[in-house]
Order: sequence, then structure tokens, then C-alpha cells
Amino acid sequence: MTTSTEAPPVRTPDAAQGSDFARLSRRIIDAGLQKRLPGYYVLRFTLVGLALVLGWTAFFALGDSWWQLAVAVGLGLIFGQLALLAHDLAHRQVFTKRRPSEIGGLIIGNLGIGMSYGWWMNKHTRHHANPNHEELDPDVAPDILVWSTDQAREAKGLPRFIGRHQAGLFFPLLTLEGFNLHVAGVRALRQPHMKRRWLEGALLFAHIIGYVVALFLVLPPGLAVAFLLIHQAVFGVYLGSIFAPNHKGMPTLRGNARPDFLRKQVLTSRNVKGGWFIDVAMGGLNYQIEHHLFPSMPSPHLRHAQAIVRDYCEEIDIPYHETGLVQSWREALRHLNEVGAPIRERAGAES
Repeated sequence: MTTSTEAPPVRTPDAAQGSDFARLSRRIIDAGLQKRLPGYYVLRFTLVGLALVLGWTAFFALGDSWWQLAVAVGLGLIFGQLALLAHDLAHRQVFTKRRPSEIGGLIIGNLGIGMSYGWWMNKHTRHHANPNHEELDPDVAPDILVWSTDQAREAKGLPRFIGRHQAGLFFPLLTLEGFNLHVAGVRALRQPHMKRRWLEGALLFAHIIGYVVALFLVLPPGLAVAFLLIHQAVFGVYLGSIFAPNHKGMPTLRGNARPDFLRKQVLTSRNVKGGWFIDVAMGGLNYQIEHHLFPSMPSPHLRHAQAIVRDYCEEIDIPYHETGLVQSWREALRHLNEVGAPIRERAGAES
């Protein structure tokens, strides 16, 4: 499937096309793939929780030792796994009801890793509703990077400066993503959509203060700073490496381009092939197409749903794109390089 930035032609669905997703949904339900898996999540929460406890136990036990940098790497990966659990909670894959999902999300997100659950929920809900739509999906807004040639032509300030070489800068910039999540969460406390800003703020600052105090009480200043930088960099790169392959480099939409739900979700998403290791490392988000079609589906069921969705897409002639992890990164970076061309051309003309 092409990875161009232009959206595919949008066919106006007729009565039969309008029921395409309904027929697929019936097949998924008949296969029992929407049923909850409480045993799986008890095990997963237990294992990730134990890893977190062991990580912080090692931190306090080691004290003033350069082995702490290895602990920082490990905790960065564990924080990534916690973020994936918060993601599943947000989509009600764990609990069917909103309240326990929110409580779990606030504990893991705000208190556990310093990421605002309310801010992320607002952002991620808009992304799921309109993936890769330049005006409606906040994940492809030209904040620092540009995601289409149209955005590149209009770029000013920081996006224009970075956009010339954004493919080469992408992974280095991910080292700052952990810090960005903390800052964005604090800034979001002033936004009107935040329903429990005092609670969210209290949990966020409890995490930040507790984290910084622990670092500088246990470690000398230089080692504390090194631990903080490595921990947050690993956390950011890990999350970015999970989320970037999902949509970056896939077709983007603009204006009134609005395919029906099934085509919108499939055409803008990319699956990542792999075995159990990829499933665990990416928290099931390697089945991005299936996740976008059935966001409340427990993550272990996504791999079973894939065969049904892929065969159905072939049956009704919808392109279905999947590739390996490294190739998915290549496609995303190639896309970033291609869409940055207008900025490089403009810079060359002005020099």
C-alpha cells in the first residue's frame, strides 16, 4: 500500500457500503472477541506492578552507584508499560464502567508516571474520531514537526526551522517526549475540558515532587541529573517508537475528506508484524487497525481479530497495510523527509 501523504479517493458509500462495518462487527462479536478478559489484566497489572516495585527497590538499595543508570533505563521501559496500561483503561478494555477506569487511569497516569489522564483522554479521543485528519487530529497538528506538504508550505517558526531536517531529528526529539508529557499535563490544568483539575493537579505534583526529592536525596546531584535525563529519554523514545509506526506515513485527510468509519480507520492506520515479543512491547498497539476499529477490545483479542479484519478488507477491496517494525519506522521517516521538501526548497530559494 502506498504511504503517500495524499488521502485516497473517497467513495460516497451506498446503502451496501454503509453497512460494511456493521457486517464486520457482527463477525467480531460472533467470534467472542469483545468479551472482557479479567484474568489477563489481573496478571498484566500484577507483573507490571511488580516490575515497578523492583525497579524502585533497586534504586533505593543501590544508592550512590553508577549502576543507577541501568536502573534508569529499566524504569523508563516500565513507565512505558504503565502508559500502555493507562491506555487500555482509557478505552475501557479493563473495566466496562467509566468510574473504575478513571480511578485506575488517574493512579497510573498522574501519580504513577506524571502524565495527565484527563489531558491525554481529551487528546486521544479526538485522534480516534478523526485519525490523520490535519484539522481534527491533534496528533498531526504542526506543533514542532510537519506531517504533510500543505503544512510544510504554511510552516513558520519552530516547525519551519526543524522541518527541513525533521526525519533525522525525529528520534533525537523523542528523548524529550517524556518531559513534554509532564509539561503538557501541567499546562492542561488551566483548560476548561479538565473536569477534575484539582485532583489531577494534586496527583501530578505529588508524582513530580516525590520523583525529584527521591532522586536528590538518594543520589549526588550529578548522578541524579544523569538518572533523570536517561530515565525520561528512554521513556520518551519507547513511547514514540510504539506510537509513530501506527499512523505516520499513512494517508492524511484534509477539509471535507471524510470516508466512512471503516475506511477512515483502516486506510490511515498501519499494523506492525511480529510475534509475542512485539505484542508485549507494543501493548497490542501493533494491531493498530483492529484497535481503531474496536477500541474497547481487550488487547490479547486483537491478534485474533486481525485475521477476520484482514480477510474482510480483502473481500470488500479495502487496502490493508502491515509491515515489520523496522520497516514501519523507515516508512515514517521517509514520509517526514518527503513532506519537509517544501521547507528545504524555500530555504534554498531564500539563501
